[in-house]
Amino acid sequence: MRASKYHLNTLKEAPSEAEVASHRLMTRAGMIRRLAGGIYTYMPLGLKVLRRIEKIVREEMNAAGAIELLMPVVQPAELWVESGRWEQYGPELLRIKDRHQRDFVLQPTSEEVITDIARNEIHSWRQLPLNFYHIQTKFRDERRPRFGLMRGREFTMKDAYSFDRSAEAAQASYDAMYAAYQRIFSRLGLEFRAVAADTGSIGGSRSHEFQVIADTGEDVIVYDPDSDYAANIELAAAPCLIAERAAAAEPLIKTSTPGAAKCEAVADLLSLPLAHTVKSLVLATDHADKAPTIWLLLLRGDHDLNEIKAGKVPGLDQGFRFASESEIVEHFGCLPGYLGPIGTTRPVKVVVDTTVANMHDFVCGANEVDFHYTGVNWGRDLPEPELVTDLRNVVEGDVSPSGNGSLLMQRGIEVGHVFFLGDKYSSALKATYLDENGKPAALQMGCYGIGISRIAAAAIEQNHDERGIVWPRALAPFEVVICPVGWNKSEAVRAEAERLYEGLKAEGIDVILDDRDQRPGVMFAEWELIGVPLRVTVGERSLKENMIELQARKQAESQQVQTSDALDVIVARLTELG
Repeated sequence: MRASKYHLNTLKEAPSEAEVASHRLMTRAGMIRRLAGGIYTYMPLGLKVLRRIEKIVREEMNAAGAIELLMPVVQPAELWVESGRWEQYGPELLRIKDRHQRDFVLQPTSEEVITDIARNEIHSWRQLPLNFYHIQTKFRDERRPRFGLMRGREFTMKDAYSFDRSAEAAQASYDAMYAAYQRIFSRLGLEFRAVAADTGSIGGSRSHEFQVIADTGEDVIVYDPDSDYAANIELAAAPCLIAERAAAAEPLIKTSTPGAAKCEAVADLLSLPLAHTVKSLVLATDHADKAPTIWLLLLRGDHDLNEIKAGKVPGLDQGFRFASESEIVEHFGCLPGYLGPIGTTRPVKVVVDTTVANMHDFVCGANEVDFHYTGVNWGRDLPEPELVTDLRNVVEGDVSPSGNGSLLMQRGIEVGHVFFLGDKYSSALKATYLDENGKPAALQMGCYGIGISRIAAAAIEQNHDERGIVWPRALAPFEVVICPVGWNKSEAVRAEAERLYEGLKAEGIDVILDDRDQRPGVMFAEWELIGVPLRVTVGERSLKENMIELQARKQAESQQVQTSDALDVIVARLTELG
């Protein structure tokens, strides 16, 4: 490819709404252009990156035995009603009507459609196992699309679905996809971690996320450096930090705490460690035929509620919300900030975090503005807690589930997710097959997604500097750029640049020749912004000594190479770069 025949339109400044590096740099490099909130046009350079990702994904999916098909973007609502997700999915599901006022959706995912295919196409155990996949546009009507391709409304995704005869066979399919994902992200040249994860709106009983490590990631990953344990913080089990509850040593005292509406302020006022305080969080569950149920969740003052864990508590697992101020006043006789479990005005359901259940002589709200109780103890001042469970986020330094060492944390960007679904969708949509005995049985399913467009953004978040993008070779829109200095002035420069260009093309290398006759500084800065892994500079002065210059985007030092050896050295350097 010659730059004069290609569309390059880089920008000096990023748009004001660009908050993260990938959004800024993809826009400045001319890879994406915003059409509407969360909706982008992929310009030629950006599309090349997506196609490179797709190629690796296809190769590994095919090698793992998956079969490609293509499902529609628009799906009939009847399938979503049948699965139960028409009501469950929420406002992210974009619902539309056709001219006959029939309901459809713009697909955010394809479990319903693929299960419909399976129930019509799979009839016998002899056809199993099967794994279908496609790479298709998805749409999720995000309330607040942001960060460019990181959280857009329209995006490109690979989703695959396995069908098996038994849960055991389905687990084997799951493991095969897990291994394929490991190979995919390794080939893409990304630093990543596979972590145990919550199943979310997809459902199922086993789930792993593939997280690209990046400081700007929205997810927090918890891991043990001395074992294989890694999990999204949403799922990471938090150990009880107090092995055994000590006996009460202080009297219960209603203590004045003027203006101290948060645990941190109370601890400062009373000169106590924050870990001696207990915070109160009030939730509500709604019912069609009676008043809402009010729940009081108790956590240590230095801990944060994990809403995913709270959503698994019996009674909260069908959905909850934070209670309104009026509901709080009705049940506690007090505004938020001074709430506690002693002396509520109306009954509430109390759920206690495992660490709080073993605390003694702790501090909690007195249900009166400007007052807290000190010296609170279970059994004496409060009934023994009936519902004790892990409610909190883990913190760095917590003991690893392996029992050896402490947990560490890092931020990540979710780019892939694998789920074991079991019969969640096959039972709902009556997707069965005839087993060896001629009896119908529900298909066992797995679901495996990769965010193609998000990978492009995540790779930049992980690989950039003050000059621009630093692509891994596998993702770069071009592997090599040839930069002739004095293109229109020197026949020798043009001839050597053309020789290298044709030679690299013959080697199967994706190379671009910048024949636009720009000043060296402008030309170099543009290609550093775009992030091509290797730059070859051909200049008249160097050619007089039969030399050219190689500059790897990842490295500070350039390399002078004999023109006679240049092709071999370029190929070798690319191999070194991955």
